[in-house]
Amino acid sequence: MTKQLEARPAIFVDRDGTLIEDEDFLADPSKMRVYDFTREALELFRDRGFLIIVITNQSGVARGLLSESDIQSVHAALNSSLSGMIDAYYFCPHGPNGGCRCRKPALGMIEDALCDRPIDIANSWVVGDKKIDIETGFNGGMSTALVLTGYGERHLRELDRMPDVVADNILQAAREITGRGDQ
Repeated sequence: MTKQLEARPAIFVDRDGTLIEDEDFLADPSKMRVYDFTREALELFRDRGFLIIVITNQSGVARGLLSESDIQSVHAALNSSLSGMIDAYYFCPHGPNGGCRCRKPALGMIEDALCDRPIDIANSWVVGDKKIDIETGFNGGMSTALVLTGYGERHLRELDRMPDVVADNILQAAREITGRGDQ
């Protein structure tokens, strides 16, 4: 008899501008710069039982600026840098006008994650620095947090609807989401 895994809430987190500094079409892992506060934020999420799942649009593949292998190399480097705290990575390689099911704010990457593991979607969050991240959360019926790193400050002014949390960075968002205050 197989044991069924219990569904856990997830933090669906954008990569560029949220976990790492935004480097347009990042193909070289040596150019990746993880924010100083990222590790502590992810530790807070893990301590509260969240799965941590990266969802990232990577239109540079469709534009011929990088390959899927480049993206996987960056994710391997990020995973190594963060001691394997990220449970899964999903990326959309299509362009903005590709009409695919996976490019945020569509839910394809989240649907794929739901197929791969039991996730308590009702208690999950989408965290990112762009309007499309927040719209993804709204589209999936999840709570949302906009971080002001990356494009966050500019996109805050473009939102049609406010997220549940607006935070200076992912660590502040993690503190608010987990109820840890300003520890």
